[in-house]
Amino acid sequence: MSKMAFLFPGQASQYPGMGRDLCQKFSLAKAVFDEADAALGVAISRVCFEGSEEELKLTENTQPAILTVSVAAQRVLAEKGVTPDYVAGHSLGEYSALVAAGSLKFADAVRLVRNRGKYMQEAVPAGEGAMAAILGLAPALVTEICRRAANGDVLAPANLNAPEQTVISGTAAAVKRAVELASQSGAKRAVLLPVSAPFHSELMKPAEARLEKDLAKTKFGELKYALVTNVDAEPISTGEEAREALVRQVCQPVRWEESVREMIGLGVSLFIEVGPGRVLSGLLRQIDRSVRVANVEDEESLNGALEKLSRESAEEPEA
Repeated sequence: MSKMAFLFPGQASQYPGMGRDLCQKFSLAKAVFDEADAALGVAISRVCFEGSEEELKLTENTQPAILTVSVAAQRVLAEKGVTPDYVAGHSLGEYSALVAAGSLKFADAVRLVRNRGKYMQEAVPAGEGAMAAILGLAPALVTEICRRAANGDVLAPANLNAPEQTVISGTAAAVKRAVELASQSGAKRAVLLPVSAPFHSELMKPAEARLEKDLAKTKFGELKYALVTNVDAEPISTGEEAREALVRQVCQPVRWEESVREMIGLGVSLFIEVGPGRVLSGLLRQIDRSVRVANVEDEESLNGALEKLSRESAEEPEA
């Protein structure tokens, strides 16, 4: 019997208005936004629905906003009787995945990720760090380019997203050198990303130390669904493993392609991206076009995913 995985995004392709439709159409989704507002003492729902692009792109707003929309979508799916065999989340999305798996309370998660965003923002002075996307080169070549371009600075792959998509992170000068070197090495594109900090690099060590203290005080339970972690690309099922993975995740790369391939190897043939946007759906098609993909971010996409699940069920051969 084929298996299903929920994937939770760490970024959104379109920010303003995200989650509004879910909140208006489903009381369970509205309850999630109300819980987030109460936990933060800030109307993150207003930021999601009415905030400007600039306001939403502030890391300490972006992270709780995406988490809230993702958890709202997952709870609506659960209400419809849709549950996964595995969960995974890209960077921030790992917190959403742990809430979905029942390991982490939503109120705790939303406070953690707001602090996570704040700590990351404050870890490196503005303008001193950068990230860039390198398209069209194999990860091994990008790693070699980082080694050559570092010149004593911090620089390394941060997101190993797909066979020919790697995001690098480090000091601004080193990232700039790597972009130039990647272009000379035949990259289809090598572009600086509009991010506020050099995520998943050694420059995030101050953020890791601060977040580790918060995570140590947070209760993590056993997981109802196995989580394939960013740092090891392997499934875990205990709360302690989850806590430790979140600490290491801050400075280490997101091994996304390996995580997806691990789930496919475990029998997953249907992936549902749960949360704002379709960034992960696009990466899935680059990794393995044979898998089936759906996304849930509003009522229309929810209905589309439910229809796909219904067809899958009808086509499933009887044991």
